[in-house]
Amino acid sequence: MKNKLYKNIKDFGLSTLAALLIISCATKQTTATNTKIAEVYPKLIFLNYTISKNEMGNKKIQFINKIQTEGKLKNVSNKYLKFGTLGDLKCSQLDKDSVEIISVIIKNPLIKQIEIISDSLIFENKIIELRNAPFSLRLQLHNKTKFIAINEIEDSLQNTLPLFITKID
Repeated sequence: MKNKLYKNIKDFGLSTLAALLIISCATKQTTATNTKIAEVYPKLIFLNYTISKNEMGNKKIQFINKIQTEGKLKNVSNKYLKFGTLGDLKCSQLDKDSVEIISVIIKNPLIKQIEIISDSLIFENKIIELRNAPFSLRLQLHNKTKFIAINEIEDSLQNTLPLFITKID
């Protein structure tokens, strides 16, 4: 009877050990489904324009060219203004319904401030008003942008006058 009990315990132990070995040696595979995720790469757009002012003070913008490429801006905060003054340009990215997505403000390209040395050898600031000048925009392109509008700031309330709209393909 002892032998029979000993044999049952021995058989149970061996079968448990075998089961543990089989379970531990089994491969642990996870099944993955092949789902395709549409990757949206960030895009940059470079826009080049010329702006001119006639004798009446009316401004006109002419489009030169645009370049779109994949990429991301490193530092946006240094180049553009937070608030504009009279004559500065507000450049807005618009969606298909012409709703503003994001905008930046650039200084009036027709006004240049330079330092000169006076006759008494002292540095002085001088403001020069140009009749025409080129200017460029470098923007992080929002994926819903269909147009870029350039408006002139007319007053201290940041009301703007539309100057030019560029269609983005």
